[in-house]
Amino acid sequence: GSSLLTGPEGLMAKERENLKRLKCLRRYRQRYGVEALLHRQLRERRVLATDGAAQQAHTTRSSQRCLAFVDDVRCSNPSLPLTRHCLTHICQDTNQTLFKPCQGSEEVPCNKPVPVSLSEEPCCPLHLRLPPQMYVPEQVLAVPQELGAAPTELYLSAAELQPTESLPLEFSD
Repeated sequence: GSSLLTGPEGLMAKERENLKRLKCLRRYRQRYGVEALLHRQLRERRVLATDGAAQQAHTTRSSQRCLAFVDDVRCSNPSLPLTRHCLTHICQDTNQTLFKPCQGSEEVPCNKPVPVSLSEEPCCPLHLRLPPQMYVPEQVLAVPQELGAAPTELYLSAAELQPTESLPLEFSD
C-alpha cells in the first residue's frame, strides 16, 4: 500500500485519500519507541512466567496427594483443587470454610464432610431431616347405609332394552 502513495500517476484523488486513511488505520494504537520496547519486554516476561508456571502446576498438581494420616499411614487420595486434603479429610484443614462435619444424631454420630449450604446445620443425606409433610390426604367420608343400598330397579339391563331404543349414558361406551 505504501508504494501506491508515492506516485500520483495511475491513482485518482479519491483512491489516494482512501489509501491514506487505510495507512492511518493500520498505525492506530501501535506503540513506538520506548513504549514499544517496554511492551515487547513485558510480553516476553509474561510468556516465560506463564510457560514455567503452567508446566510447574501440571507436574505438582498431578502428584499432589492428601496430607492427612490415618493410623500412621498417609492418605493416598488426590487432594481437592486448591487444597491440601481430599474430600474425606477436608475438615482437618482449619483454614477452609466450605465444608463442615455432619453432626449426625444422638444414637449414631457422624463426621462426614458436608458442603456448607444455606441451612445452619448441614447434614449428610443419611441424617437429613425432612420438613414436615405439607400435603394432608383427604379423609374418606363414610357413606350412610341408606344411601349405599340403591334400588336395582332404576337400572335397565341391556337385554331389557328394545333394539330401537338408545342406550342410557351408563352403557354408552
